[in-house]
Amino acid sequence: MRIGVVGGGQLGRMLALAGYRLGLECRVLEASVSSPAGQVAPCVEGAYDDPAALAGFAEGLEVATYEFENVPAETARFLAERLPVYPPPLALETAQDRLLEKTLFARLGIPVPAFAPIDSAEQLREALERIGLPALLKTRRFGYDGRGQTVLRTIGDAEQTWAEMGEAPLIIEGLVPFEREVSLLAVRGREGETVFYPVVENTHRDGILRLSLAPAPELTTALQQEAEGYTRRVLEALDYVGVLAIEFFQQGGRLLANEMACRVHNSGHWSIEGAETSQFENHLRAVAGLPLGSTRPTGHSAMLNIIGNLPDTREVLRCPGAHLHLYGKAPRPRRKLGHLTAVTQTPAELRERLEALRPLVDP
Repeated sequence: MRIGVVGGGQLGRMLALAGYRLGLECRVLEASVSSPAGQVAPCVEGAYDDPAALAGFAEGLEVATYEFENVPAETARFLAERLPVYPPPLALETAQDRLLEKTLFARLGIPVPAFAPIDSAEQLREALERIGLPALLKTRRFGYDGRGQTVLRTIGDAEQTWAEMGEAPLIIEGLVPFEREVSLLAVRGREGETVFYPVVENTHRDGILRLSLAPAPELTTALQQEAEGYTRRVLEALDYVGVLAIEFFQQGGRLLANEMACRVHNSGHWSIEGAETSQFENHLRAVAGLPLGSTRPTGHSAMLNIIGNLPDTREVLRCPGAHLHLYGKAPRPRRKLGHLTAVTQTPAELRERLEALRPLVDP
């Protein structure tokens, strides 16, 4: 089976590598064959919005998916006229717009921070009176890894930020005093069968994910079930197929949905070594109509992102149980170049492993 992957980044790379194990060939659409995915899979060079490139890319494929949140929804719809596309274009379109996303969560009864659309300075003032300060002002589209959002702590901040960001449609959200950030990855197949990975605890710095721990420390059955219940509502509402990630704020014993990603997700990279079936293999199984694999963790896992600079490979590989994944990218500030994973049988062992690994990637 040939599966088309729109986007040639590291997620497409890891999808292609997982596909080879299953006898599935991933064909990538990307502007350059030297992209991370293009280095390991057949690549059609072309722009996401080029009809000729899209038509050539689709020829001979049995199904298509995408690995990048900013793939134009029009691209997904163009392909969907020619072959099955999963996750469905509606899911992509919803996840690309923070207002549509929050509105969906609220409609489904999933708790979210207070929010409001902002299209004028007057709307911003009115929303701040209702929501209060501090608050987050975000672009509705094209923001990830901390981009396109600013914390407002004073009215002066709001006026200055509006002057800088006001040309784009915006959304304002109440700033949540959360205890930790967690995420849940789910997989839904073509016939509606659904499996869930354990809730993961995530640590960010400068808006970029640095560390994921799976399962999340002190994860309770009640919290896992709450996250699964909310996520199932989204999966069913969108008639979803594939991997869906939802990021939550944990506030006491309750969860508030922050955002979702209609693709394989950075906080699920631990699953390559840390689960019976990785998120990448399960995404391909789902879109290809194959039985889903077990998401059972094989131990306690940690995933460390490699940001900006490459570590010394020899030093990393000297650490017992360390697994190095590099993406074939040139170093530059804030760029995700790869990740490390470690799997142990106890949380104490995992802490010891992290003490050895963290200085290598975050000196």
